[in-house]
Amino acid sequence: MKNIYKILIAFIGVLAVSCNADDVEDRPVIEPVTAPVLLSPQSDFNIVLTKENEKEVATTVIWDDAKYDGTQTVVNYTIEIAKAGTEFAAPFAVTTTTSRYRALTVAELNAALINAGFPSKEESSVDIRIKSTVGTGAESQFSNFYTIKATPYHTPLATSHWLVGAATPGGWTWDGDAETEFPLVVGKTDVYQVTIVLKSGEAFREFLGNNFTSNGNWDASHNYTFYSSNGYTIDDELVNAGDGDSNFKYTGPTGPRVLTIDNGAKKITLD
Repeated sequence: MKNIYKILIAFIGVLAVSCNADDVEDRPVIEPVTAPVLLSPQSDFNIVLTKENEKEVATTVIWDDAKYDGTQTVVNYTIEIAKAGTEFAAPFAVTTTTSRYRALTVAELNAALINAGFPSKEESSVDIRIKSTVGTGAESQFSNFYTIKATPYHTPLATSHWLVGAATPGGWTWDGDAETEFPLVVGKTDVYQVTIVLKSGEAFREFLGNNFTSNGNWDASHNYTFYSSNGYTIDDELVNAGDGDSNFKYTGPTGPRVLTIDNGAKKITLD
């Protein structure tokens, strides 16, 4: 009986292997024929992205369809970007669709550029192309590419505070992202720090929010008196400006300084 069971098990195993082989042989082969052709945007495209316009369409990417031989499933198209001249050595996938066009909002394009490593507030040359794929075994096809120019805006941390004032590089304005981001130290929940060029003899103020418009957010803020009255030790080079708003006044030499507000230790320092 044991021998009969062994023979039956071996026979079933052979059948299973045979069926799997037949499945592979019968699987339809899909071969790439024609790559997609990128039509727009082309190399004359240049855009400066702004937070105020984040919901508007930055550009519509349009391409001609890719073609494949064989029994096809749906063709997926991925918009890819890369640093110009790198031959897409490290492409970044912006989005994937089954259509032959895709409108990108300012926010979507900005996020893609920042996540792909392009610096904010600087014009960059960006290569853009289309990648097509179908099924799981077919070879990917890539379109031609164009080199566009784009200037992304800075995407701040939700927890950041902001510095505005004549002592700061942007002065007393929120126009054109003039304010200085004052972020939390990585890994901390109560320590803010930034390297900033401070102008001697001038004042500034710390703001707790930013609505990212030219009007800024003048309401919620902390001044010199707020910290001094709450028992903070404040660096000797920062004094009360005595300007009616009790702003900070920087008395040190003009130049880059590291400003730190440690709310846990209740200390404000300049290094």
